[in-house]
Amino acid sequence: MVERFAILLVALDPTRGSELQKTRPCVVVSPSEINVRLRTVVIAPITSNVKNYPTRITIDQKNVRGSIALDQIRAIDKIRIVAKIGSLDERLAMIVADRLVEFFHY
Repeated sequence: MVERFAILLVALDPTRGSELQKTRPCVVVSPSEINVRLRTVVIAPITSNVKNYPTRITIDQKNVRGSIALDQIRAIDKIRIVAKIGSLDERLAMIVADRLVEFFHY
């Protein structure tokens, strides 16, 4: 099962335009209860290009460093998942959850 806030290595290619590309770490942001039922999951890619955007969250956990790009979230088929490489710690998971609420607030 793919759990929310897991860090996965995901093959994002092919992409278009300004979408983040290549095989890279991504954070699962869709709920675990949904992930178990669907063939897709919603992820936020992690980029090494750190920018001071309100939609970017710095991550520095074990072998994963960079920015979680909430402005680049997308649904992917589980077939794109290469491996699970970790999970967000509880503090960072709460920051991501809070930032997503702010991002989608209207």
